[in-house]
Amino acid sequence: MVDDLYINFTISIIKLNKIIQKIKSFEISKYDLQPIHVTCIYYLWKNPQGLTAKELCATILEDKAAISRALKTLQEKKYAKYDSKGRNEIVHLTNEGVKLAEYINERINLAVKAGSLNFSDDERKFFYDSLSEISNNLIKYYQDLTKSEV
Repeated sequence: MVDDLYINFTISIIKLNKIIQKIKSFEISKYDLQPIHVTCIYYLWKNPQGLTAKELCATILEDKAAISRALKTLQEKKYAKYDSKGRNEIVHLTNEGVKLAEYINERINLAVKAGSLNFSDDERKFFYDSLSEISNNLIKYYQDLTKSEV
């Protein structure tokens, strides 16, 4: 039984991740950006006070090199601004970045609606709350595992 739950859970999560990446790629392709840019723009938009690269790494569980490359591209395309000479600089969206973030948010809302089409509002809330709880529990489990290695 646990085996079946593991397979169902992991395969479903992998499929979700892959289709989300494909949707992001499709939606952002006309801007010559990639899925990681969508995620960075979204979180910068949700945090108008700005975020450091380190905070973005921690928020989206991405490595520093990938975030640095993404932010450099966003700055070159004038969607984000920061002083690239300093360390721990706060990254903000430009006006063009905010416009793109609003477009991204519209597309996210459509994708979420499509993904939970047959759910009632209560079922949708329960699902996302449960998924968040599972994620948080697994993060804690991983942290506990890695602490025991030290």
